Amino acid sequence: MRDTFIICFRFSWYQSKFQNVFKKLFGGGHAELNFVDSDDPLEAGLEMLAQPPGKKLKSMESLSGGEKALTAISLIFAVFLTNPSPICVLDEVDAPLDDANVTRFCGLLDELTKITNTKFIIITHHALTMSRMDRLYGVTMAEQGVSQLVSVDLQRAEELVA
Repeated sequence: MRDTFIICFRFSWYQSKFQNVFKKLFGGGHAELNFVDSDDPLEAGLEMLAQPPGKKLKSMESLSGGEKALTAISLIFAVFLTNPSPICVLDEVDAPLDDANVTRFCGLLDELTKITNTKFIIITHHALTMSRMDRLYGVTMAEQGVSQLVSVDLQRAEELVA
């Protein structure tokens, strides 16, 4: 019984963080997390409901690709605000996002980096996301069959240009 209380208490903490992050990424709206398929939180599934500004409350399946991505990112970042880790790898999470949403995503990423001291490794092809990072790593093939790792410190590059 005590485990159930602890999980429910932490769940309400995640719920609050999830709602706050969701509102930041969407510029408003409402989101909910619910246990499903069991009365026992240790056995239950997790349902995410999202209501972007100007829309009805929907389950994840009913959202667009960008809305699904932002809702999932909201949950990931809520977990990091509750229990930060030193490193987080995000692979192409910005792929379904338009430029306005990428800008909000990167802004929240900057905020999380300061609050949690987590180092985020973002794997992306989105030029806007790359422009907001401190350091870029890439692989190039100057000659056939020979790959080379390339690294650019963007803050240092800006100092050299200025």
